[in-house]
Amino acid sequence: MRKPHWMTIGLCLLVSLVLAACPAPGAAPAPAGGAEGAEESSDDSVAAAPADGDRVQVRWFIGLGTGSGEGQPEQQDAIIERFNESQDRIELIPEYVPNASARDTLSTQIASGNGPDLIGPVGWGGSNAFAGQYLDLTDLIELSSFDTSQINPALVDMYQSEDGKQVGLPFLVFPASVFYQRELFDEAGLNYPPTSYGDKYVMPTGVEVDWNYDTLTEIARILTVDANGNDASMGEFDGTNIVQYGFTFQWQTALPYIGSYISGAGSMAGDDGQTSTIPDGWVDAWSWWHDAMWGDAPFAPTGPVIQSPEFGSGNVFSSQKIAIAISPSWYTCCIADAGEAWDLAALPTGLNGEVNGRIDADTFRILSDTEHPNEAFEVLQFLLTDAAVELAGIYGGMPARPDQAEEWFAAKANQFPFVENWDVVNAGLAYPDVPSAEASTPNWNETWDRVATLENLILNEADIDIAGEAATLLEELQTIFEK
Repeated sequence: MRKPHWMTIGLCLLVSLVLAACPAPGAAPAPAGGAEGAEESSDDSVAAAPADGDRVQVRWFIGLGTGSGEGQPEQQDAIIERFNESQDRIELIPEYVPNASARDTLSTQIASGNGPDLIGPVGWGGSNAFAGQYLDLTDLIELSSFDTSQINPALVDMYQSEDGKQVGLPFLVFPASVFYQRELFDEAGLNYPPTSYGDKYVMPTGVEVDWNYDTLTEIARILTVDANGNDASMGEFDGTNIVQYGFTFQWQTALPYIGSYISGAGSMAGDDGQTSTIPDGWVDAWSWWHDAMWGDAPFAPTGPVIQSPEFGSGNVFSSQKIAIAISPSWYTCCIADAGEAWDLAALPTGLNGEVNGRIDADTFRILSDTEHPNEAFEVLQFLLTDAAVELAGIYGGMPARPDQAEEWFAAKANQFPFVENWDVVNAGLAYPDVPSAEASTPNWNETWDRVATLENLILNEADIDIAGEAATLLEELQTIFEK
């Protein structure tokens, strides 16, 4: 998740519009010691020392979003140690949980009355899975005089619930872009993808063409190579023995993501919020993606290939055997094995004739039933201020505060000195998915589980009726919505 430099005011407004409707996957009563307790305190500081002199333990659940991946816990541990050594009232305790099991683990903890105090970083999807269970921060913000003036007000407002509660604060934003391997383009004699939105792609003949999914398909086939050195544009190509692929969606295979990137943003809940729908063009997008993996001239890895050790065991772009990937900038958190020849480029125009981007946004949430709201909020302030730039580097996100974003971008340029086009990430803020691909739906968890069933079918089966499966999905989603 890496984001470059900060945006202009105009871009800020765009982000706001974007994120206001935004996301990514992943109802409790008022807390026993919630913000009400903070109001009763006569102390101007948010965190009061416990009466018995012992440290208050604040449990931080990490893994519902990023944070528990390879190499990340060690980096966060250093930040946690710094916080714990900076004062003698609070002990911050991390709980690292693999992302794949984090939702179930957190559900079990909450159901058993043993939920953590703080959760994050977490995007819209992960947050939606536990909607209604977050602490209203309004009184804590006022009591602590926490300064939000440096953040675009619209970004603050996007974390207000429909009933006016401030259930989060802006932390990181993650525009999507194209990641590509320069050396693989060089070997194929191809020009690199456009680095600016609106630019044409230059074919090897010198002809300029629109940078869209048709062009991406054509060059991705040239970049897909079998064991005999034939590419997917050749008649001799052996699609059963591919050693290099031209394209993938890196950790972006959820069907709402695919639909949004290729055919435009939409929601699986209709305008009334209660009727299931499949947005216009999404079935075509899913068909395009399936053909890219299973068609006569495939150029994208299938589910089994993606999970194979030869192709990175899921982290397929980092295998250095994929020429082009699309992912939000948070992917830079986990790109260490991708070599030093990758760079960034503009997203292609979609089937709807428009650039269809995606913007994830991460923050931290305090559970409404925490017994330590003041202390948890003090930790939250630390994460959003003193530790923000360092955490942004670990998570790959652009800080929402402009001053932090500039510092973060300088750090990213130092970390990846071979990357020449960070500007395109910033430019991606102009192409939000509104509504978000992870927009809220009734029974969100079950909805996404059902959608994932079709996703897995598309990833793993060559012979399926996409339109028929989509029709079945639509019916079953309505049943889930009505539960």
